[in-house]
Amino acid sequence: MRNSHGFYDCASRLVDFTASGVLLVILAPLLVGISVGILVADGWPIFFVQERIGVRDCRIRVVKFRTMRSPRPGEEASDFDGERMTRMGRFLRTSSLDELPSLCNVVVGQMSLVGPRPLPVRYLERYSSIQRRRHEVRPGITGWAQVNGRNTIEWDEKFAFDVWYVEHRSFRLDLRTLVMTVSQVIRREGISHEGHSTMPEFLGTSGDTRDGSADVGK
Repeated sequence: MRNSHGFYDCASRLVDFTASGVLLVILAPLLVGISVGILVADGWPIFFVQERIGVRDCRIRVVKFRTMRSPRPGEEASDFDGERMTRMGRFLRTSSLDELPSLCNVVVGQMSLVGPRPLPVRYLERYSSIQRRRHEVRPGITGWAQVNGRNTIEWDEKFAFDVWYVEHRSFRLDLRTLVMTVSQVIRREGISHEGHSTMPEFLGTSGDTRDGSADVGK
C-alpha cells in the first residue's frame, strides 16, 4: 500500500494549505489574545520553537505557544516538565491552544492537519525500521494515535497507530480524526501519561516488535 496514495497525497496538501490558511485568518484575534496573555503572565518569548523530524526524516522547526519557563540548572530532563509548566501554559496545554501556531507549519508544507505527531530529532535513531515508517507522510497537528489514547498509551502502541495511519490514510479517515480531536479537546482527555506532564522519554524498542497492522484501526 505504500505507493497507492498518490492522488490523496497531492489533494490533501491543497486541503491542508487552504484550511490552515483560513483558520489562521479566522483565529487571528484569538492568537493575538493568547500572545498578549503569555507576554503579560510569563514574559518573553511568546513562542516555543523546536527542531523535530518531518516527512522523509527531514528536519523542521515546529512553532507552538510557550507553556514552560526556562529550566534552572539540573532541570533540563523531561522529568521536570511538570514543575516548569506555568499556570498560563497549563491552560494552553489542557485546551490544546498551544498547538495553534503550528498551523503556520501546515501552510508552508512542513506539516499536515492530520498525521503522526512530529517528535524530537534525538528519537530518530531509536526507532525500529517499522516505527520509522511514520515519517513516510507529513507529521500532523493531530493524528490517529492522538485520538486513540494520546499520551495515556505506551510508545509501542502510539507508533503502531502511526504506522496504521500511514498505510490506511484517506480523506474519510482524516475527517474522522478531526471530529474525534474536537471531542477529545472539549473533554480534555489523554493529556498526560501517568506520572508525567505529557509523555516519558522514548528510549527505543528492541527489534521490530510491531508491524503496524495490529487492531489499531477501530
